[in-house]
Order: sequence, then structure tokens, then C-alpha cells
Amino acid sequence: MQPSQPNQPAKKRKLQLQLPKDPSATYSNTVMISHTANEVIFDFIQIMPNDTRARVQKRIVMTPTHAKMFLKALDENVTKFEDKHGEITVPQRQSLADQLFGAVKPTSDEDDDE
Repeated sequence: MQPSQPNQPAKKRKLQLQLPKDPSATYSNTVMISHTANEVIFDFIQIMPNDTRARVQKRIVMTPTHAKMFLKALDENVTKFEDKHGEITVPQRQSLADQLFGAVKPTSDEDDDE
């Protein structure tokens, strides 16, 4: 058996993906991303209409390398989705305050001013 050479690619290993019997899904419609020097933190959040609370549903922590690999995999999958189903339109970016309270309209006394 020869020792592995530094320039040779590592052998690919096959992983056997194991799912629980009844995998549960968690709904998230917002994500906050922060980072440290060694980690990228994703807080997946659920914001519901007419509710002022924003609940963190799951926190996922990755190395910066894995976060970049995740970004590339997500980009590839969104591209495949759009090739099959058409372009995804993204609404104009709003602040968190606009997202949470945008539907709340202030009461107006404009009729009294005229």
C-alpha cells in the first residue's frame, strides 16, 4: 500500500442518509445571519401576520467554509428551480419594523384638520 500523495484528491465516501420515521418540518419566513471569526449563525425565524412577536424556530451554526458551500448549493438549487418553474420574484427589501408593523395603520384625524 502506497502512502497518499498530498496532491491526490481524497477518496469520496458514500454516506447513508438516515431520516427519522416521521421527520418534522419547521416553517420559517425570515432568517437573521450573524457571524464570529469562526462561525456563521443562522437564526430561522417565524413571523406571523397580526403578531408582533418574531420567534426563532431553529438556530444553525456552521463554519465559514460550510456556510460558503451551503451558499453555493442553495444557488445551484434555486437556479434549477427557476429553470423548471420560472423566475422567483423577490419583493423589495423592507426593514424588520416594516415587516412586523407594516400592516398596522395609524389612526388619522385628517378630517378634523380640514
